Amino acid sequence: MIKPKPLQKGSNIAILAPSAGLSCVFPHIYQMGIKNLTEMGFNILEYPTTKMSAKDVFENPKARAEDINRAFADENVHGIISLIGGEDAARILKYLDPEIIQANPKLFMGYSDFSAVSVFLNQLGLVTFNGPSVMAEFAQLHNLSDEYRAYVKAFLYGELVDAILPTFSHFYDGYPDWSDASTAGQLNPIQKNVGPRFFGGNLADTDKVSGLLFGGCIEVLEMLKGTQFWPAADFWQGKVLFLETSQEKPSLDYVKYWLRNYGVMGVFEQLSGLLVGRARDYNEDEKAQLDEVILSVVREEFECHSLPIVTNLDFGHTDPQVILPLGCDLQIDVKAKQIKLLGSAFNS
Repeated sequence: MIKPKPLQKGSNIAILAPSAGLSCVFPHIYQMGIKNLTEMGFNILEYPTTKMSAKDVFENPKARAEDINRAFADENVHGIISLIGGEDAARILKYLDPEIIQANPKLFMGYSDFSAVSVFLNQLGLVTFNGPSVMAEFAQLHNLSDEYRAYVKAFLYGELVDAILPTFSHFYDGYPDWSDASTAGQLNPIQKNVGPRFFGGNLADTDKVSGLLFGGCIEVLEMLKGTQFWPAADFWQGKVLFLETSQEKPSLDYVKYWLRNYGVMGVFEQLSGLLVGRARDYNEDEKAQLDEVILSVVREEFECHSLPIVTNLDFGHTDPQVILPLGCDLQIDVKAKQIKLLGSAFNS
């Protein structure tokens, strides 16, 4: 896998909209995200899609792809961060230029609907990053803990090597109504994090497994199955798959159906590990039921009893979220109940 260079103070960051064009709908949220990124030491380059209306962004998937192609081609751009998620980034994939992108590897980060773009780049052999977007998480960064802010900066600056995936003490389910400008940058009420849940299966407690990381938002990945952009059947061998649900809070039955599809494709039997992010807006009982669904499908229906499964991790549609580099080597230590990024996500 081709790793990008890390960012540093003074790096130029391109901001663009692969998905929804909400910067003009909620400019106070957008500007808060820009402000927080600037305060991290970055120079911000606003690409045309950040200035387009939501309607124009939706109606012009080619324009969204052209922003991405230009950002990769520009040697003065050191990293790219997605404006926000959405629901139709899959529409832009046919307009992306694989030759330009492959020839100019650089950090590209987002989450949710960004998963479609991330899969595209992963299949080109590039490391991509599932993490904060401008309007969702960077706009709220100043209201998150000092520990988390330090983590994000250290990650982007390439300072984390052989780093344990952190678990933060508290989390937030979403944000107050963005139409009220007075709440810009705020988060919904703080909640205590009970931490990740490790299900080691019939692995010995001393066992560690590792594999290249791949995954994203489970609903978005469904849009790519059966297309030219979906990985080949043998791609999954030894991978660590991560999945998370969106703010739409899909029902447990739908999650079961989607997981069952991975089983039918023969994915679970090839994996080294399965990671599941904390489900947005699920209460603790519903999270426990979600765990039961996952275990039922993977262990009972498809008899993958030795596959390590870790749920309720700090990634996905809740804050704070760790940054997951697709294409990098991740280790799951069942005994220590730790997950470690092996090496660095960057080419220093």
